[in-house]
Amino acid sequence: MDISFHGADRDVTGSCHLLQCAGKKILIDCGMFQGGRELAEENSRPFGFEPSEIDFLLLTHAHLDHCGRIPLLVKRGFQGEIITTSATVELARLVMLDAAGLQEEEARYQQRKARRHGGNLKAAEPLYTVLDALNCLDCFGRKASQGQAMELAPGIRVTFFNAGHILGSSSLLLELEEKGSRRRVLFSGDLGYGGRAILRDPEPPPHADVVIMESTYGNRLHKQLEPSIEELYTAINETMDRGGNVIIPTFALERAQEILYYLREGVERGHINRYTTVFLDSPMAISATEIFERHPECYDPDTLKISHDGDNPFSLPGLHFTRETAESMAINQIDRGAVIMAGSGMCTGGRVRHHLKHNLWRPESSVVFVGYAARGTLARRIIDGAETVRIFGEEIPVRAQIYTIGGFSAHTDQAGLVAWHRHTGNPDITYLVHGEEDSMNALAGLLAHTRVIMPEPDQAFEL
Repeated sequence: MDISFHGADRDVTGSCHLLQCAGKKILIDCGMFQGGRELAEENSRPFGFEPSEIDFLLLTHAHLDHCGRIPLLVKRGFQGEIITTSATVELARLVMLDAAGLQEEEARYQQRKARRHGGNLKAAEPLYTVLDALNCLDCFGRKASQGQAMELAPGIRVTFFNAGHILGSSSLLLELEEKGSRRRVLFSGDLGYGGRAILRDPEPPPHADVVIMESTYGNRLHKQLEPSIEELYTAINETMDRGGNVIIPTFALERAQEILYYLREGVERGHINRYTTVFLDSPMAISATEIFERHPECYDPDTLKISHDGDNPFSLPGLHFTRETAESMAINQIDRGAVIMAGSGMCTGGRVRHHLKHNLWRPESSVVFVGYAARGTLARRIIDGAETVRIFGEEIPVRAQIYTIGGFSAHTDQAGLVAWHRHTGNPDITYLVHGEEDSMNALAGLLAHTRVIMPEPDQAFEL
């Protein structure tokens, strides 16, 4: 039995971990590295293992940094079975097809530049195509039911537990047996926290011998949720009073639906003017919202009651879904009174950059960040106080009011991570992944009764 680490090692993105037991090779997640264009080379490099030798891929959830390289894995020879929850299958399909489309679009742009300047056309090929993303869907097999053990092979069982992070997200317990030796290996996946809208609270984890856990916010505590909601309402109302627009860079999965939920609640309770115009300007977020509506089994009791009463928890007066490019472009003719939710959440691509270009220089407008911003991203530069940022080749002054509201994070904070780990008992070893080094170091100092290891990329350990 051994484990090796091939992504999100002393970093936040690219989750990918390999277990070997009883003659089987089991991959947990296969995500994309995110944060800047310089990571294109890292995404295209060898995985650190032979894809054709992998028997199973267990997918914790559908965020791009956990599923984004699955099409590449299949393209390079993987023929095993992908197992995850029903909701994750739907969301992962959406995420991977969207990523493939964006890569093809970027490749065409780079190839046009190469032709003009005599560059290398081959260097501009996409990591994978839409066809590659469609082909990988054939590998999705059995669907996991949370809380029910599933045998992968003799000596190997897996149980998915609700992680409360995004729709369908799971922690994984693998019960392994080989040559008379038994180990309980627990993967946290990404962990949410209790008391949030829409999703059921994460389940307390079972006891384990070995724990592999995320550490994204291992060095900080989140703002409380209720004050964060009030801060959102205040940002919107103050911007409307100034005569500007509110831009909310929005992750299409979970964050978009959560913000819609609180906007609806704000209108119903009179905290926001019911005549405020709201645009969800993201085809992917619109499709994700439709998927959310199909999976009430993931809802918490309050959201389930809203749904059972015949109301839509994600709808409010003045809401417009804009799928078409022409509709998105028309929004930029509006100079006041609009709340514009658009991807990507880290501002690395998507329609939000157009809206930032039209509003970031305006003192009457606001940009409200409600999610994590990795190092090297446009969102992180704005949050860190850049006076100007480069968007579509133009230096744009940052004059808009900038809000960073941490209470909406889909990741639990330091206190939540420590509490989650306490439920695992006294594991022999805890591997910290999916976090920047300062977060890992801070969390490591708080984990009692366990040996803590922060693996390097491609490092392997015996279990």
